[in-house]
Amino acid sequence: MESQVDRQAYQQKVEAQLTKLNAQIEEYKAKVKQSQAEATVQYYDQLEELSVKRDAVQQKLENLQKASESAWQEMQQGFETAWDDLAKSFDGAVKHINDALN
Repeated sequence: MESQVDRQAYQQKVEAQLTKLNAQIEEYKAKVKQSQAEATVQYYDQLEELSVKRDAVQQKLENLQKASESAWQEMQQGFETAWDDLAKSFDGAVKHINDALN
């Protein structure tokens, strides 16, 4: 039979290992939480950039709708350029977010 000293030593060893494991688990939880927070900030930044571009396109559309016949074609070209930029940015952001989430 094991002596009381051996049993206590074993329990202390296991408790120390569990304490170490708990610290490692907490460390990784903090790392994951931090990376999620950083990723969340990055996603919000991308979405905010898209919102700014969307607002610019909306403004160009309103200007296009109010444009005189002579200015319409020139403004249409500016609108289409802004629209293409917005569409590319949106596609890129969606791909980046989907890649990160999958």
